[in-house]
Amino acid sequence: MLTIDELKFDSHGLIPAIVVDAASQKVLTLAYMNRESLDISLKEKRTCFWSRSRQELWRKGETSGNVQHIRTIVADCDRDALVVTVDKEGPACHLGTDSCFNDPLFIGEAGEPFRLEGLYELLQGRKENLPEGSYTTYLFQKGLDKILKKVGEECTEVIIAGKAQDKRETVYEIADLAYHVLVLMVETGISVEDIRTELASRHVIDHKVKQEKMV
Repeated sequence: MLTIDELKFDSHGLIPAIVVDAASQKVLTLAYMNRESLDISLKEKRTCFWSRSRQELWRKGETSGNVQHIRTIVADCDRDALVVTVDKEGPACHLGTDSCFNDPLFIGEAGEPFRLEGLYELLQGRKENLPEGSYTTYLFQKGLDKILKKVGEECTEVIIAGKAQDKRETVYEIADLAYHVLVLMVETGISVEDIRTELASRHVIDHKVKQEKMV
């Protein structure tokens, strides 16, 4: 494990800190820390930066409530930059957006990488706007019973494909099931983060059980 003394601060006594959302792995912001703010961050396990514009310490969320709870801090190979992985409460950007990085400069032919959160947000938009001709709109208009019926049907399709040991078909059916489950989540107000948190809690329990068995 490194110590603060092993890090390389610039001529102004600062080190860049790239803040990443632990859940989505999305870059949230780029900020700067000095020795004091980094020491505070380590002790409080919440991000504290040095504001270059105000020339003062800045505890993220102190006034907005959008606190960032630190999971890990990792230095790069030159030890002159940090990646801070956090669990965030609320938007990271002062503009009220999830991330400070929202303005594309270039997007290649492959486009942006697929994210479950992105699909979830798209489905939320479908529910709010109900565009005509959309299958998702049809499901939301029919309501919970129809959505649950489709989830049940897709579960059956997954079982049939899996039993046949048809990998391609099973992948296809699991994707269908995942889509309909996300529709159900939007309909019932369950977020991707709710599921991730539940799975993470089970991972911890499983890890403890393994340790106990080894003892």
